[in-house]
Amino acid sequence: MITETLATPKRTPKPKWLRVKLPTGKKYTELRGLVDKYDLHTICTSGSCPNMGECWSEGTATFMILGNVCTRSCGFCGVKTGRPDTIDWDEPEKVARSIKLMKIKHAVITSVDRDDIKDMGSIVWAETVKAIRRMNPETTLETLIPDFQGNERNIDRLIAVNPEVVSHNMETVKRLTREVRIQAKYERSLQVLKYLKDKGIARTKSGIMLGLGEREDEVIQTLKDLRSVNLDIVTIGQYLQPSKKHLPVKQFITPDQFKKYETIGLELGFRHVESGALVRSSYKAQKHLT
Repeated sequence: MITETLATPKRTPKPKWLRVKLPTGKKYTELRGLVDKYDLHTICTSGSCPNMGECWSEGTATFMILGNVCTRSCGFCGVKTGRPDTIDWDEPEKVARSIKLMKIKHAVITSVDRDDIKDMGSIVWAETVKAIRRMNPETTLETLIPDFQGNERNIDRLIAVNPEVVSHNMETVKRLTREVRIQAKYERSLQVLKYLKDKGIARTKSGIMLGLGEREDEVIQTLKDLRSVNLDIVTIGQYLQPSKKHLPVKQFITPDQFKKYETIGLELGFRHVESGALVRSSYKAQKHLT
């Protein structure tokens, strides 16, 4: 029997607005069958995304490239940290075939950080976009990229293949960046987003998580900072702790507060603002093409 002590504080139960129904529907069942049959790797399934059923029914799915071990150790992320495997140069074709099998209309591609290699994975990134376009010419693309340590040569490889949307997440407010994104820098992420826009990317996007101890004024300042680099799209969601080893949830943000941030974001001039407890980076991604 487990007894409550000062060392084991009582966990705050999730509020009702964070409870989701299991995904259902013909389209979801069909895609789930394909994923299981062909051992396809999507972030939707591996990350147990609460919006999986909704996104799949709209023909949207998210795929992670460059392995499943990251060279960084962010305090919020459930991806393993360590020494990644060697690069799989067949991966671009594998991802493209998965998208074809699943008949995906809009694909979101993301990756771990690969600070262990000279090009930081940017060559595989570019080749993946090219392979998807060859095999799925009607599929639109969003690339959710790492910061590539701000290296413009690596970022240029993505710009050259010109995805419909290029996204890079700020994740949190400036004050908490060092704790939440240990090897990242707030200003560097802003500079990456600015560089993408200055070089002609039509739609740039970023996302932040709430509930890590940020103040309202800090969230608003982050939104202002993102607009200062002409960002088009922002997503705002609730942070949920992946395991006991990760940063704890300090606060569950109410639906009214999320709505307030959405209103502020639209007033600041963002083209799209997705703000809500269950919002994730790729939520309603296909809508962001309009």
